[in-house]
Amino acid sequence: MAKTAKVKVRVSTQPVVVMEAEVARKIRQHARSSMKTEVCGVLIGYTEHERMTVEACIAGINAAQGGAHVTFTQNTWEHIYRIKDKDYPEHKIVGWYHSHPGFGVFLSEHDLFIQQNFFSSPHQVAWVYDPHSDEEGCFGWVGGQIEKLTAIRIGYSQPVEITSPSRSDYEDDSDDTLVDSLVHSPRQREPEEPAWFRWTRVAMGFIAAIFVGFVLCFAFLNWRLGPTIEKARRYDEIIQMLQQQQREQQQRLSSPAVPAPEARPDGKGQAGQQPPSPQVKTPPAKGNNGKH
Repeated sequence: MAKTAKVKVRVSTQPVVVMEAEVARKIRQHARSSMKTEVCGVLIGYTEHERMTVEACIAGINAAQGGAHVTFTQNTWEHIYRIKDKDYPEHKIVGWYHSHPGFGVFLSEHDLFIQQNFFSSPHQVAWVYDPHSDEEGCFGWVGGQIEKLTAIRIGYSQPVEITSPSRSDYEDDSDDTLVDSLVHSPRQREPEEPAWFRWTRVAMGFIAAIFVGFVLCFAFLNWRLGPTIEKARRYDEIIQMLQQQQREQQQRLSSPAVPAPEARPDGKGQAGQQPPSPQVKTPPAKGNNGKH
């Protein structure tokens, strides 16, 4: 049987937390299922000296969820212990996890109350994950106070032997070649963009969407109502033309008539016109009436 490899880890004032990659994946998946309210659950594993290993997690079903808080209810604890006794009878509850959707990684006053009253063991931790920024962190008891832990590891599954630091550990690093790669601080993340830039980008996107919608609506209305508008315009032109003709006709009817020229005493009409000559009537010729 092959001998299990052992790795020495220097003990510090902070406990070493080792979480299986599958557990971290389940926690992230659970947190992303609710991007507006917090979710919670417990961490299942075991502790060995200053090292804690998280091998499973149980989601907090029926927890009292809110936008900025989450609470373990009686139904939640009943569900958790039923699953633990069935699937993990030899393990312990080594902590809890919850999400901070868009709030960042920290422990609020409500979170501190839960940690102090329900997870007060020195080897119990609180895991926080923000599904918006994909940021995560772990908080634990250090010297009787709750602090953010730095010696955490995700994906490590080999057994680790915890030893006290000695001078030889610092003089010769040949036995600790894997320490820096297996136990380390949280991965360095790229600096996040400022909040004002993110909100400005969102606002510009909404403005652009509204502008595009306005243009499309205008084009649609112009296509659908264009013929109707043209007919109305022509109808207005016809009405205006008829009204103009009616006004002209009324003006002609209301203008005074020109009087006829009168005869002057000198026998001439106006403007030197000669009066009409009298007509001479010729008597009718008399017949013989039968006489010679």
